[in-house]
Amino acid sequence: MDMHDLLLKPIITEKTTMLMSDGKYTFKVPLHANKIEIRKAVESVFNVKVKSVATIRVLGKVKRMGKFEGKRSDYKKAVVTLQEGETIEFFEGA
Repeated sequence: MDMHDLLLKPIITEKTTMLMSDGKYTFKVPLHANKIEIRKAVESVFNVKVKSVATIRVLGKVKRMGKFEGKRSDYKKAVVTLQEGETIEFFEGA
């Protein structure tokens, strides 16, 4: 599997934006990805040193459209903490 396939997309919310000042960046990753694979992917794609990785499995919500009911898909969220002085330029610029 390619390293770019492990990082599906960045999660940018008000809470994750506040975490970026502490050097923590949040990504949506596949359910089967583990912490070691996520660490290697972030280090190779963004050329930074990773201090730690925390993963959270997020269960999809049940949503209704009239009388029909459906479910959003489950996903995994990874919070990556970088070494001191490291930043990801992808998140910084406009």
